[in-house]
Amino acid sequence: MVDIDDDVDYVVVLNGEEQYSILLAGREVPAGWAVEGFRGPRQECLDHIDLVWTDMRPLSVRRRTDGK
Repeated sequence: MVDIDDDVDYVVVLNGEEQYSILLAGREVPAGWAVEGFRGPRQECLDHIDLVWTDMRPLSVRRRTDGK
């Protein structure tokens, strides 16, 4: 079965709390978010996020709980 999203490019975006999401390529990136650098079909972007987002806690919480 072919996923309809295979022909659509997305970009991985990251906010100041180091939380990840995806956005349709070519769309304006919302305030507070930045393009992380990975681009591709939806599932590839989600797979990339699974690899790089190893701690789901927001950055501010990690700093507070880890004493940094």
